[in-house]
Amino acid sequence: MAATASAASCPAAVFAGARIPSPVAVTARPTVRFFSPPRLYFSSKLLHLDSQSQDVCRFSSLRARASSDESSSSVDDVIADLKAKWDSLEDKSTVLLYGGGALVAVWLSSVVVGAINSVPLLPKLLELVGLGYTGWFVYRYLLFKERRKELASDIEDLKKKIAGSGE
Repeated sequence: MAATASAASCPAAVFAGARIPSPVAVTARPTVRFFSPPRLYFSSKLLHLDSQSQDVCRFSSLRARASSDESSSSVDDVIADLKAKWDSLEDKSTVLLYGGGALVAVWLSSVVVGAINSVPLLPKLLELVGLGYTGWFVYRYLLFKERRKELASDIEDLKKKIAGSGE
């Protein structure tokens, strides 16, 4: 009889199929304890701080300073520049298509890397190959002055080929 009376007073528990707690469980309440931050020791001396300075120290890392208007004006300049470039484009659909293709390529490469990473010994083997190539590149191009100049000239030639101004 008592169960039906308490069930009638809590219809949501009946419809949800929840078990009605016993009176003993209702009286037990969890306690919440707040712990003080650890004390700081410097050269075996206790750093004494009063409560106001502790609050200042605790929230000093959260303090943000408003900068001058130059940061907001630079953001506005960038946005205006992007709008001008977007308006000057003739083939906007091609740009959107390339952007969507780039996002799909990044997603697909993430999936491939995840699949490779799940194979047991393959990630360690690929790390070893990467370390070997890095060592070869450093020895081949970065250790000696003549070879650094050769690398710089190769990079400039590649820039000219990509930009199309080399012809």
